[in-house]
Amino acid sequence: SCVGCRGERTAMATVAANPAAAAAAVAAAAAVAEDKEPQHEELPGLDSQWRQIENGESGRERPLRAGESWFLVEKHWYKQWEAYVQGGDQDSSTFPGCINNATLFQDEINWRLKEGLVEGEDYVLLPAAAWHDMVSWYGLEHGQPPIERKVIELPNIQKVEVYPVELLLVRHNDLGKSHTVQFSHTDSIGLVLRTARERFLVEPQEDTRLWAKNSEGSLDRLYDTHITVLDAALETGQLIIMETRKKDGTWPSAQLHVMNNNMSEEDEDFKGQPGICGLTNLGNTCFMNSALQCLSNVPQLTEYFLNNCYLEELNFRNPLGMKGEIAEAYADLVKQAWSGHHRSIVPHVFKNKVGHFASQFLGYQQHDSQELLSFLLDGLHEDLNRVKKKEYVELCDAAGRPDQEVAQEAWQNHKRRNDSVIVDTFHGLFKSTLVCPDCGNVSVTFDPFCYLSVPLPISHKRVLEVFFIPMDPRRKPEQHRLVVPKKGKISDLCVALSKHTGISPERMMVADVFSHRFYKLYQLEEPLSSILDRDDIFVYEVSGRIEAIEGSREDIVVPVYLRERTPARDYNNSYYGLMLFGHPLLVSVPRDRFTWEGLYNVLMYRLSRYVTKPNSDDEDDGDEKEDDEEDKDDVPGPSTGGSLRDPEPEQAGPSSGVTNRCPFLLDNCLGTSQWPPRRRRKQLFTLQTVNSNGTSDRTTSPEEVHAQPYIAIDWEPEMKKRYYDEVEAEGYVKHDCVGYVMKKAPVRLQECIELFTTVETLEKENPWYCPSCKQHQLATKKLDLWMLPEILIIHLKRFSYTKFSREKLDTLVEFPIRDLDFSEFVIQPQNDSNPELYKYDLIAVSNHYGGMRDGHYTTFACNKDSGQWHYFDDNSVSPVNENQIESKAAYVLFYQRQDVARRLLSPTGSSGAPASPACSSPPSSEFMDVN
Repeated sequence: SCVGCRGERTAMATVAANPAAAAAAVAAAAAVAEDKEPQHEELPGLDSQWRQIENGESGRERPLRAGESWFLVEKHWYKQWEAYVQGGDQDSSTFPGCINNATLFQDEINWRLKEGLVEGEDYVLLPAAAWHDMVSWYGLEHGQPPIERKVIELPNIQKVEVYPVELLLVRHNDLGKSHTVQFSHTDSIGLVLRTARERFLVEPQEDTRLWAKNSEGSLDRLYDTHITVLDAALETGQLIIMETRKKDGTWPSAQLHVMNNNMSEEDEDFKGQPGICGLTNLGNTCFMNSALQCLSNVPQLTEYFLNNCYLEELNFRNPLGMKGEIAEAYADLVKQAWSGHHRSIVPHVFKNKVGHFASQFLGYQQHDSQELLSFLLDGLHEDLNRVKKKEYVELCDAAGRPDQEVAQEAWQNHKRRNDSVIVDTFHGLFKSTLVCPDCGNVSVTFDPFCYLSVPLPISHKRVLEVFFIPMDPRRKPEQHRLVVPKKGKISDLCVALSKHTGISPERMMVADVFSHRFYKLYQLEEPLSSILDRDDIFVYEVSGRIEAIEGSREDIVVPVYLRERTPARDYNNSYYGLMLFGHPLLVSVPRDRFTWEGLYNVLMYRLSRYVTKPNSDDEDDGDEKEDDEEDKDDVPGPSTGGSLRDPEPEQAGPSSGVTNRCPFLLDNCLGTSQWPPRRRRKQLFTLQTVNSNGTSDRTTSPEEVHAQPYIAIDWEPEMKKRYYDEVEAEGYVKHDCVGYVMKKAPVRLQECIELFTTVETLEKENPWYCPSCKQHQLATKKLDLWMLPEILIIHLKRFSYTKFSREKLDTLVEFPIRDLDFSEFVIQPQNDSNPELYKYDLIAVSNHYGGMRDGHYTTFACNKDSGQWHYFDDNSVSPVNENQIESKAAYVLFYQRQDVARRLLSPTGSSGAPASPACSSPPSSEFMDVN
C-alpha cells in the first residue's frame, strides 16, 4: 500500500540517514496512512507535474546548494513516471503507483543502501521540494523510509553525499558496546559529541571529549568540535571513543599517558575545600606553581573554566595561538585543583605544553613567575579569542581630538582584534603622551595593558665592602663598609674611604683581587657600576705611580704576587710547579732603591708583620749549603727557571722571555729577570718578573712583551713553613663602619604607582620618531591610567639590570589588603555615584625569596568560596593570617575591583557565592608563620 498524499508532506520529510531515523519515519508514515490513500483526482495536470519536477525553480535542473537536502528515487520507478506524464493520459495503465525504492536497499530491516549505486543508472536525485510534491501525489511504499542526503561542498565542487560516514560510537569504560551512527561529511564534531552523549545518557554537568582510533591503532584527540567530519578525516567504520572526566577533575586517559597524580589509595576518597590544592615542584618549577596558584584564585576566570564556558570559545585556527592546547591544559589543571579530591597535583602535562610553545621554559631552569604569567595570559587570550579572523586596524594619533573620543576609538579597535575572557578580565587602557623636546609636538595615544609593571623608589646610594691595605707593615688590613653613589666613579670610593682612614685619595689604588692575583686595576675615572657586589675589592695605600715616567722622582708602584713551589715534577725531574697563594701587594719602591737587592729589602720590610727574619745560625747554615751548591755544575736550578750564569750588565736574563729593554725597568736598573742569580747569602725567597696572571711566560702575545711586568715572590716549601706566618698574614681588623647597615625605609604601593605615572625622558637606545621633525628624538614620556580592568595585576619591578650588574631590591612595599583606591590615578572623567569602580581588594600575591642567582617562589591567595587566605608553597598549603601577607618578598599583586566582587556575591552572579577577601580569619593557632 502507498503512504502519503497531498497534505502529508511534513510527515514524509523525515530524515532517514540511519536505521533509527528510518524506523521512526516508517512508523510515522504508517500512522498517517491508516486512513489515507492516494487521491489521484487531486493530482495536478501531467504537464504541470513535469514542469514542477524537471524544470521548475525547485526541480531537478536547479543547481546544488551546500547544506540542503536531496532525495534518492529508484531509476526504474522514475522512468515509469516519466512515461506516464509524457503520455498525456491520467487514466493510463502506465500509472507508476507509489514511489518504490526497494531495489536500492540491502535489506528491509536496517534499510541500508546497497554499495556502489550510480546516479543515472540506479537512482535519480530530487530536491526537497520536488520530493515532497512527488510523495504528496503518489505516496511512498509502505514501510520504506525516504532516502534523504545532504549536499556537501568539497574543494571546487558540490555534490550530494549519497554515502554518509558511519561511525562506531563507544564509551571509554565499555568498549564492547557500540552504536553505529551515520553522519554527513559536513556535520561538525560537536554534533558527533552531542549524539554520543545522547546515546550514552551522559548527565549535563559531566565533561566529555572524543578520541578517534586511527589506522595504526593509536588514538587521536578530536580537539576542535567546530570542524567537520570531513576536516577531521573520519571514515566509515572508524571507532570513536567518548571519554568522561572523573570526579577528581582528571581524565581516565591521563593515567595511561602521563605520570600518576601521586594520589595514594588512602586519598581516593579524600574530600577537601575546592581550590586548596598544592602543585608538585617538578624541579625548579616553583615559579610556575606560584603563577598558576595566583591565576587559579581569580574568581571569574576559574568559574569560566569550571562552567565549561571555554569550550565554545576555543580558537584552534588562530595563528598567534597555541591551537587551544594551552587553554585545555590550564582548564584540566583548574578542574583538578577545584574538584576537592586532591591535596596536591602534578602539573606535568601543563609544564610540557608550556615548554612546547615557549622554548625559553623548556627544561628545569629557574625562571621568573611574572614572565610565565605574561606568557600564560597571552596564550590563554589567543586560544580563547572570539575573533576568528583579525582585521587590519590602523593606529591613529589623537591629532587634537578629545581624549574621550580617542580612548573609545582605541578600545574599540583593540576589541576588533582581541575579544576574550582575558580581555574582559585583565585588560585596561592607559594614555601615553610624548612631547618632542625640539619642536614641542605632542603625540597622544591610548594603549591597552594586561598588567602594570611599576618601579620601586631606588636609592641613589650603594654599600661596598672593601679591604684597605696601609703602607705601614705594622698595621693589619682593615675591612670598611662604604656608602658610595651608585652612578659614581672609583674616585668617589677613595674619597669615602679617606674619611675613615685619614689617607688622601691621591695615595690610594683600587684593585679587584681574584684567585690570589689582580683581576683588574681600576683607574680613578672608571664607573663604580663596574664593581659587582660579589667582587673582592682591595684599596692599597701607595706613594707613587704604577706607570713609570722617565725623569720623574716619584716612587714606583710594583704589583707583587706570592708563589710557592709545589712538589710535583715532570718526567725529567727538572721542573717544579708554582702555586699562587695569599693576597697580592702593591708596593711603593723609591727610585734610588730600585734594584733587586733594594726591592728585596723593601719587600722584607713590607712583609715584616708576618715574615720572620732568619737569625745568625740560620745564616751560617744557609752559607754552608750554598757553598756546597757552588761546587756543582752550572745547571739551571729550580728557583730561577733559567740559566744561573751571571748576566751581562744592562741585560735581561735569558729565562725571562722579555726584550733587552723593558719599560718597567727604568734604565734597566734591575738588570735581569730573576734574582738572586747566585746564592751568596741566606735569602728567604727569590724574585722573578711575571705577567699579570702570575706566570713567567710573558711572550704569549706581542702586547705583553712590552707590558708592565709584575714581580713574583717565590718561596720554597720549607722556607715558607719556617718563616711565613699564614695566620698572621690573613689577619685583618674591622673598622667601626662595618657594623653600619643602610636602612631602607618602606615605601607605599601608591608611591610606586606615582613613579609609574611620572614624566621620564626616553633613553638613547629607545628614541621616538617625531613626525613633525622627521627624526628620532629623546622625547619626554608620560603614562596615565585611563580605564582599569576587573582584575588589576601589579608587578613590582624588584629586579634591576644594568650593563655591569644585576640586583634585587628587597625594599618593603606596603600594600593594602582592602580598599586600594585608584581614583586619584585615573584621569578619565569619573562616576562619583559608584566609587567601587576605583577601589580594589587584594586576592593573591606571588612572592620571591632569595637573590638574583637563586630563590624560591610561593603564593598567598584568598579562596573565592571560603574567603580564607592560604599560603601555597609548592605541594604544601597552609592557612595564614592577613597580617602575614605583607613582606619584602611580595613580587606580583592581584587586586579585584570591588564592584566585581559585589556582583559575584549577588544571587544573580555567575556562580555560587564567592566570599569576600575581607572575611574574618580563624584562630591564629592554626596558622603557619611563613615570615
